[in-house]
Amino acid sequence: MRDATEGPEPVNAGSPADLLGKTALVTGGSRGIGRAICLELASRGANVAVNYRRRGDAADEVVAGVRDLGRSALAVGADVADKHAVAAMVSKVAAELGEPDILVNNAGLLYRGELLDYDEDEFDSMWRVNVKGVLHCSAATAPGMMGRGWGRIVNLSSNAAIGTALPGTTLYAATKGAVLTLTKRFAFELSPSGITVNAVLPGFTKTDMVLAGKTPDEVEALLRNVASRSLVGRTGNPEDIASVTGFLCSPASGFMTGQFLLADGGRQDYLTRV
Repeated sequence: MRDATEGPEPVNAGSPADLLGKTALVTGGSRGIGRAICLELASRGANVAVNYRRRGDAADEVVAGVRDLGRSALAVGADVADKHAVAAMVSKVAAELGEPDILVNNAGLLYRGELLDYDEDEFDSMWRVNVKGVLHCSAATAPGMMGRGWGRIVNLSSNAAIGTALPGTTLYAATKGAVLTLTKRFAFELSPSGITVNAVLPGFTKTDMVLAGKTPDEVEALLRNVASRSLVGRTGNPEDIASVTGFLCSPASGFMTGQFLLADGGRQDYLTRV
């Protein structure tokens, strides 16, 4: 059994070059799961636009990693909650890399909040990024995909959306539940144009976002706790989520749309299965 604190297993080495000639836009691509997805798609042959909001330096590092894999790459700053900024971002990507064939809506915010203890401004921020960001980016990229008769949209939701029993995630879960609804509706709207729309639901994954503000001892305790609820005996790594996302971006997933792929290590602590 792998220890909860062990590093990621390598997943890119055997990736097929099945996305040659495709352009991918990954929102929130400068770190964590987004960074791993950028490298996964590049390993499959795609040119990659790395979206960021604040960390341009980190996005540049991901761009360098993509180029090391022999692909073209671009760092592009934009707040996905801003419809006009998203439109400008997509235009820039189209001009420098080509119109996106693949969109991965990965950008997200996580603030703790429950029914009797929440900050309304934080919830509004999560809604704008986690939900409206998916709407803005999908609306900006879908017309180009429709014109070419092929496209992949993958939305990063969370297993919180289907009811994991982790305190403090109620309002975050609400935003990620909305992402699942958008996934189904977008799949319905776009399938006649050859575009598939699916969602990945990560379980607890070791990233800066979920570990921010915790002491080393608190991090260790949290990782052990979550790993104990998993059938595989460990927490997730960004590469675990990237490999699933890469499949949904590939031609091999062409008979799947409107689907949710749960990548949570076999978590057992769900509130209900109904």
